[in-house]
Amino acid sequence: MNVTQKLISSHLVSGEMKAGSEIAVSIDQTLTQDATGTMAYLEFEAMGVPRVRTKLSVSYVDHNTLQTGFENADDHRFLQSIAAKYGIYFSKPGNGICHQVHLERFARPGQTLIGSDSHTPNAGAAGMLAIGAGGLSVALAMAGEPFWLVMPKVVRVNLTGALQPGVSAKDIILEVLRRLTVKGGVGKVIEYSGDALKHLTLPERATITNMGAELGATSSVFPSDEQTLAFFKAQGREGDWIELKPDSGALYDEEFEIDISRLEPLAAAPSSPDKVVPVRELSGVAVDQVCIGSCVNSSFTDIVSAAKILKGRRVHPHVSLTISPGSRQVLEMITSDGTLHDLLASGARLLECTCGPCIGMGQSPPTGSVSLRTFNRNFPGRSGTQNDKVYLCSPLTAAASALTGRITDPREYVKGHAPVAVADKYETDDSLIIPPSSEPDKVEILRGPNIKPFPVKGELDASLKAKIILKAGDNITTDDIMPAGAKILPLRSNIPAISEYVFSKIDPSFPERAKEAGSGIILGGINYGQGSSREHAALAPMHLGIKAVLAKSFARIHRDNLVNFGILPLAVKADLYDSLEQGDEVVFPQLSKDVRESAFVAMVSGKSGITHKIEHGLTPREKEIILAGGELNYIKTKRA
Repeated sequence: MNVTQKLISSHLVSGEMKAGSEIAVSIDQTLTQDATGTMAYLEFEAMGVPRVRTKLSVSYVDHNTLQTGFENADDHRFLQSIAAKYGIYFSKPGNGICHQVHLERFARPGQTLIGSDSHTPNAGAAGMLAIGAGGLSVALAMAGEPFWLVMPKVVRVNLTGALQPGVSAKDIILEVLRRLTVKGGVGKVIEYSGDALKHLTLPERATITNMGAELGATSSVFPSDEQTLAFFKAQGREGDWIELKPDSGALYDEEFEIDISRLEPLAAAPSSPDKVVPVRELSGVAVDQVCIGSCVNSSFTDIVSAAKILKGRRVHPHVSLTISPGSRQVLEMITSDGTLHDLLASGARLLECTCGPCIGMGQSPPTGSVSLRTFNRNFPGRSGTQNDKVYLCSPLTAAASALTGRITDPREYVKGHAPVAVADKYETDDSLIIPPSSEPDKVEILRGPNIKPFPVKGELDASLKAKIILKAGDNITTDDIMPAGAKILPLRSNIPAISEYVFSKIDPSFPERAKEAGSGIILGGINYGQGSSREHAALAPMHLGIKAVLAKSFARIHRDNLVNFGILPLAVKADLYDSLEQGDEVVFPQLSKDVRESAFVAMVSGKSGITHKIEHGLTPREKEIILAGGELNYIKTKRA
């Protein structure tokens, strides 16, 4: 077996490992972050389970740390109290980004992890099966339920050669994105192998697995080998390491090869992670802002690599350069070894150990400017500035460009620099990770006024007449459906309030029109719901009365979230998409009967009177969830 099959087979509780079949796997670990965590724990509470049933669950605060009002601070207090009561570790604000800290302190080869953040596959660098999911799926795992998914195809990416100076792991994953696109990984796990792995450190591997989320992949995985052991030893966790490699002659569904010695510095142009071009072709593009950080490029090696280029030089006078260390560990190490001095002396600005600008939480770029970022996403407006021009690149390219004020090939700046290796010993201080209470019965859960009850949907309608409230195009992201940023993120625990911003970047009138209609349909194009795992992109439309989403195809996590909250996802052919318009009325004359008894649902176009038979593609388990009005209703009924 390959590594992916070994991980799945050792945790398989239902189904068979046949690509395209529905399977269920047991979950060892979960993680949440504060933008998704409050709702996930409200969902967990609703199940009535006295304590988490995983080997490890961790609640991180790394998204909503900008405290301009009481909302975020109240959520943090709620999260810490609920973690203490239910057996969850709590990583306090300032301790770092969930994926960076989890890799440093909790990742374990051979185990499974799901997290309420789409970049959870970051931990696949350590030989874990790590998958991003909606908060309800994570809540169910904490309650002891397995995680259901479609058995993915396994794609082998054979890496050969060694990176040349000035080229980094970010350029490897950008090359994969250039080849596969943002929808090329849907229904697949990307597994890396080859001779080049002996040169790739765990932080470099994490950059690759992290940004595999932009492929739409279920996960990305590296074997657990000598490089993994070196990182675990440096973290003082060699006892958590096991070897995990593919068998000789292991088979894969697809394979391709990248000779990384032939790669050059790459960048993703606005406004999609797969619009990848060589940096040399962008040479001369003026840059106003450079941001180094985010969960994909905020490790100790990333920050030090950038600092080596900046040392003894000054940032261009027209450039604002920010640095966001990925964890408190990283910050302490760059402080003690002098790296922080070099960064500040160059003119860089130091930000918190958080996601920050990556999710539009501060540092929005100026109007009409170019922002060069080491982040994983450059969806339109995600920075907080509408019509932004965000390019994605490596820390090396970012540092060189900050000096010149223009997008710059970093290779001339790294001459004589040895690659930054994994430290022999990382500074470890887990004092900001609070263990759960040993007396949970005495813990009071503290709720602020912005924390509203979890909304519940009724059973699937027997029949449905509804208008198409919005017709959208291809590659609609969860940022498009449910925007983030400093204004909206604090409302994540208040569904009625946050629902007022659904599709606000595309059509600000959407919430009002949906409420007026009472029942509504969304029509989408290819890859609907790509990007973040935020279940609010399903929860908030459900609150507004959306009953179904018709799209040419769906991103995996968002489709799961729609099912979780009782919204029927229907994949439609291009001709049906083309024939329908916003404002059209459609009728499902026997909706619940069709879902229960047939592979198709009948939909009548009010405009033409034509009846269309749409294959719903629901598994038997998903049928029951949709009929019940969502996963929470289904689980309650099942347990009763």
